Formats: sequence, structure tokens, C-alpha cells
Amino acid sequence: MAVDALDAKILRLLLEQPRTSVREYARVLGIARGTLQARLDRLEREGVITGSGPRLSPAALGHPVLAFVHIEVTQGHLDTVAEALAEVPEIMEAFSTTGGGDLLARVVARDAAHLEDVIQVLVRTPGVVRTRTEMVLRERVPYRVLPLVDSVGRAAQRGG
Repeated sequence: MAVDALDAKILRLLLEQPRTSVREYARVLGIARGTLQARLDRLEREGVITGSGPRLSPAALGHPVLAFVHIEVTQGHLDTVAEALAEVPEIMEAFSTTGGGDLLARVVARDAAHLEDVIQVLVRTPGVVRTRTEMVLRERVPYRVLPLVDSVGRAAQRGG
């Protein structure tokens, strides 16, 4: 899917002003509302825009501890283990990876003891061979997409 310069401007506005109306976005960009809506629909259909809900803070929900857990899985059990991980509410996301483990999970917890409890649930999951946990001390670069959107937009303006 090719994102052009106008798409990048639309995405920038969505990130900077997420609660603004479609009509206001169109006014700011100087394009017809129908044009903007068609672009938004295409960006959603093609998977560029994947959600529009609020971004919540696990820490503010009482889970300030963040850890990354590397999970080694018995060969042939990756899908079953991934399905089991999806049932653990403290697992925010999990990825198949290369390297020292098969899965990497972002895990939140109320405190260190609660993190241990969550890890014990993982260790007892059929197909899990072992885990290795790295606790986060401090977030240095928060999750962001805007710099990438700007880079894609600049490349689209240059024609490549």
C-alpha cells in the first residue's frame, strides 16, 4: 500500500488531533469532506489505520510494572502457546521472534510479586520450555508513529 503525501498529512492530523471531526480535518487540509472520508476508508481497509479508540495507561490502571518476557516454546506448540497467552490479561501483546526465544511478550503487573505470579502462569503453560524476564526501569522513547509518518510523507513528496 502506497501512502502519498496527502495520506501522510491526514495521518499526522489524526495523531496530533485525535478528537477532531472529519469535517474539521477536511477544512484544515483544504480538501472536500468526501475526499477525506474516502482516504480514511481506504487507509482503514488497507490496514494503515488499525484503531481509533483511546490509548490507556496500564500504570494508571494499577499495573505500573512493565516487563518483557522471552518465552521458549516446544517445537510445534507455538500456536497453542500463543492462544494461551491471549487468555492472560496482563499480557499486553506478544510476538513471534528470532533469536533466544520463540515469543516475546509485553507484560504488566501491579508489583514484582504479581509479575512473578504471571510468569508462573506462563511457565505452567503446556508447551512453554522456559522464560527469561527483563523488567523495564524507565521508558526512554515512548511508543510513537508520527516520526515514521513524517518520513513516509517526505519520501512520497520526493517521489520515492
